[in-house]
Amino acid sequence: MDISQMHSSADVKALARRTRAFVDSCIVPRESELAGPSEVAEACHNELMGRAREQGLWGLFHPGHLSSLQDYLVVAEQEGRSEYGPAIFGADLTLDAHMLSRHGNAEIHREFLTPLLRGEAVSAYAMSEPDSIGSVPATLTTRAAIGDGYLRLDGRKWFICRADRASFFTVVARTAQGDLADGLSMIVVPSGLPGFSVARELDVLGSFHGQAELVFNSVRVPSTHILGQPGTGLALMQERLQLGRLLRSAHWLGLAQRCFDLLCSRVASIRGKQACLSDKQLVRLRAFESYHAIVAARGLLRDTVRQFDASACNDIDVNVTKVAVSRALSLVVDSAIQIYGAEGLSHLTPLSSIYRAARAAHILDGTDDALISAVGRRLLEGELNHGSKDVGWSISTVPHGDMATRTPS
Repeated sequence: MDISQMHSSADVKALARRTRAFVDSCIVPRESELAGPSEVAEACHNELMGRAREQGLWGLFHPGHLSSLQDYLVVAEQEGRSEYGPAIFGADLTLDAHMLSRHGNAEIHREFLTPLLRGEAVSAYAMSEPDSIGSVPATLTTRAAIGDGYLRLDGRKWFICRADRASFFTVVARTAQGDLADGLSMIVVPSGLPGFSVARELDVLGSFHGQAELVFNSVRVPSTHILGQPGTGLALMQERLQLGRLLRSAHWLGLAQRCFDLLCSRVASIRGKQACLSDKQLVRLRAFESYHAIVAARGLLRDTVRQFDASACNDIDVNVTKVAVSRALSLVVDSAIQIYGAEGLSHLTPLSSIYRAARAAHILDGTDDALISAVGRRLLEGELNHGSKDVGWSISTVPHGDMATRTPS
């Protein structure tokens, strides 16, 4: 089946079913290996990624594949049923692939995009810094001095996803003084250049998942490796955030659905029947609230994605969606753990690991607090400026402002 020629909803649903079957039959039974020692995890990951490629399930929303985010959405939920799904299906490289495709020159396409689309390279995004404020780009200190056809890159980045295995990084650096609007650039930096090093691996709630702190010490990068034009980094960051938050939300929603399925399975199990769980009002309340959170977040995500595909999406829609999905994931996994009891806190179920991922979801791709504050300000400004209580109308007429731009890759 040619993914790029898909148009019917039946074709997309069939692809989603194939993805779901792969996750349930191939990935889920091997999650303990994928969470194990690095050598075991890497071998398992590479094997499963190869099998996904053989079955035509790898890179489904890379450039040239599924044509709309709406089509990909139903597939992405199935990829996200396992924490390890997005990496195995190449989905965690999608955002970099689109940014390189849209804004890279011929050299960037040849040296970085083509190997990425072939599965021969791994990308990472390096924005966050240990001494800056994540939601305030003006505090970024990494610098790239331009001269003699090269950039000299100096600075530190941290909590960079896939840093342990990335072939190259898209680094946000200051290339000019003065106005932030034209002072930042995105630079594609191979990981093997002299002066580049991984300072330390960083854990997330006690677990290591490839995030690290990076050092760039007078790294010389060809000036042709600037993504887009010099000084357009802030605009590219904002563009990246919209698609990135929607992609993350789709995968998190799939993880929330899996937790809900586990909750229901436990209630219907022999042990659940012995405890008469389905007769308990609080259990029914948890089931209702979990289901409500998922379908509400899914409806919001689908509506926002339709607007995104129509180039009519704004920051408020995207940021509200991201917060809604992260909250849904946290609520559902917490309810499932409560139903499982002590077993849910152990490695006997995937819930303890998903719980860590759910907590991180409130930080990754923009902290919920920063997004809520920014959206709340915009909504209030809209009503004050336009004198309307129709929130939908206010959103559509408020000009885009300075939204939070935190994204630890």
